[in-house]
Amino acid sequence: MRRIRSSSTLIVFVLIIAASVMSFAADTAAKKFKVVNKFALDGGGRWDYLVVDTQARRLYMSRATHVAVLDADSGAVVGDIPDTPGVHGIALAPELGVGFISEGGDNKVSVFDLKTLKVTAKIETGGNPDSIVFHPATHTLFVQNGKDNSSTVIDAASHKVIDTIKLSGRPEFTVYDDRGNLFVNIEDKSSLAVIDAATRKVKATWSLAPCEEPTGLAIDNASRTLFSACANKLLAVVNADSGKVIQTLPIGDDCDAVAFDPKTGYVFASSGDGKLAIFKKGKADKYSVVQNMDSVPGSKTMTLDPDKHQIYLPSAKFTGKPDGHPRPAVVPGSISILIIGE
Repeated sequence: MRRIRSSSTLIVFVLIIAASVMSFAADTAAKKFKVVNKFALDGGGRWDYLVVDTQARRLYMSRATHVAVLDADSGAVVGDIPDTPGVHGIALAPELGVGFISEGGDNKVSVFDLKTLKVTAKIETGGNPDSIVFHPATHTLFVQNGKDNSSTVIDAASHKVIDTIKLSGRPEFTVYDDRGNLFVNIEDKSSLAVIDAATRKVKATWSLAPCEEPTGLAIDNASRTLFSACANKLLAVVNADSGKVIQTLPIGDDCDAVAFDPKTGYVFASSGDGKLAIFKKGKADKYSVVQNMDSVPGSKTMTLDPDKHQIYLPSAKFTGKPDGHPRPAVVPGSISILIIGE
């Protein structure tokens, strides 16, 4: 009996050790993403979208009335683009040597030189231009107008407005695929519009139910999958050909940005409640949570550096609850950009 008990005790001990190792490994895997660097910024003012120029290694960040331009690797300020009231989005056209900034405060788009950062033109748009995207195949710029339920289409070379596309509701974020389509979240209709970039016609409008009030949007071109962030704390996984919502995933509250890394397969969703949700496709082509990383309340927008596979996530301290109404001010000198990586 003593031998049996000893053997039993040994087996139990081995099982406990194995379980502990597995638990540690699982916990380590679940917390693989972390803050790997931090850029501190001077001044105050809220922000909106960011974009990385991977060729020039610059990071552009909207800052209420101007656009800060940083070295994407060191965080050093390399320039500033002033006089962009109510700035929302930045789009880059490296092959043309220019960039574009949507200015919700004066219903215009600024055109700037990528080398000198000097503004060379201002273009009238619809009311409250918000998200903005440059479509390389057609050399056109699509500007989503939040007040007019429309998209202003601009020839990126001549800087001339060539069309206005009426939409079914208030447009939010926009992405494009490699088949000539643009996809636009329609926030107040809980739907997704599909636009032919060449003809500038709306081809379809898909319901995103059970998603409500979609904002951030990303695309995986290889698998023909869209990822749409919803106000009811869901990330809708959508077939980019049929418009079918094939899965929903839990995200935080007040999510305003989604990113997909085509090299690693990770999907990121940043939320104003201080959570960065990270997903990846697994068995049976289903996505699952890899990590729910604590960030900072108010950090609801971000951008991906696809070369370094890192996320740039702005953060700050506020004079009140970040999502309160009216919106509280940013505490001057408290803004920083967290760089998230493995």
